[in-house]
Amino acid sequence: MNLAVIILEDEPEVRHALLRDLDPFASLIRIEPAEDVDDAWDVVEEVDADGDVVAVVMADHRMPGKTGVDFLVEMQDDERTVDARTVLVTGQADLADTIRALNEASLDHYITKPWDPEDLRSTLRDQLTEYVLRTDLEPLRYLKVLDSQRVLDHMRGAD
Repeated sequence: MNLAVIILEDEPEVRHALLRDLDPFASLIRIEPAEDVDDAWDVVEEVDADGDVVAVVMADHRMPGKTGVDFLVEMQDDERTVDARTVLVTGQADLADTIRALNEASLDHYITKPWDPEDLRSTLRDQLTEYVLRTDLEPLRYLKVLDSQRVLDHMRGAD
């Protein structure tokens, strides 16, 4: 079983930049792009069919059709995605959208565009660590892309 991260972003150049900045994780984590909400659900199907799990979703908010927040809310009703960590990566969500993401989608983190690549990687590392620890997965396989100190503290029972 592999951990998967879905990058939901409709603008190709922004999606490419996100994938580029998260490339250091790609050796251990499956990173899957999606250009809209329907495409993201197709990715969820594919990940599940492969026996992998969606650990983190990084979603833009504004896009044609359903929004990224719509997808994050829908995830709460699907057993394949309900445990996934959620990150809104956007420069266009208004206060009402953000509140909806927090209240209805249990948003875990918010990153504004343009992002700092190191902050993006740090956020993904934190969210992957949280997912692994909360779901009681064996962390050693993924230690290279997790917060190793947090994992070691957890394993020693200091968490």
